Amino acid sequence: MFMGEYHHNVDAKGRIIVPAKFRENLGETFILTRGLDRCLFGYPLNEWEIIEDKLKQLPLTKKDARAFTRFFFSGATECEIDKQGRINIASPLFQYAQLEKECVILGVSNRIEIWDKQEWENYFSESEDSFAEIAENMIGFDI
Repeated sequence: MFMGEYHHNVDAKGRIIVPAKFRENLGETFILTRGLDRCLFGYPLNEWEIIEDKLKQLPLTKKDARAFTRFFFSGATECEIDKQGRINIASPLFQYAQLEKECVILGVSNRIEIWDKQEWENYFSESEDSFAEIAENMIGFDI
C-alpha cells in the first residue's frame, strides 16, 4: 500500500527521485501513465494487470470506453528505477502533467501519483473545503 506525500525536484534530464518508501512496493519496473486531474499514475505491475483486465472488459461499442482506454493506455510506459532511485519521465507524460521543477509524489492506496507542485497545491486548496461533503456523499463510506 502507498501513502504519504513527498516533495522532490525534477533534474535537468527529466528524472525524479521515487521516495524510498515507495520503491519496494513498485518494484524495479512499474507502469507510469496519464492520470486524472492532470497528474501521473504509477502502478506496480501486479496492480497494472488488474486494471488492464478491468479495462479489457469495457464494451468496445461504447464511445466513452474507447476514449478512456485510449487515453489511459496510449500514455502508459514502463519505468525502471535506477540505482539512485530515480525514474525518467517520458516527454508526453511530462507535458501532460505540466511538470515543472518542483513535484509532489503521493501514495494513494494501490498507486502513486506525480503532480506538479503548484497544480497539487491548487487542487488541494480548491478541494479541501469539500472533502467532508464528498465523504458524506459516498455510499457506505465511513471513517
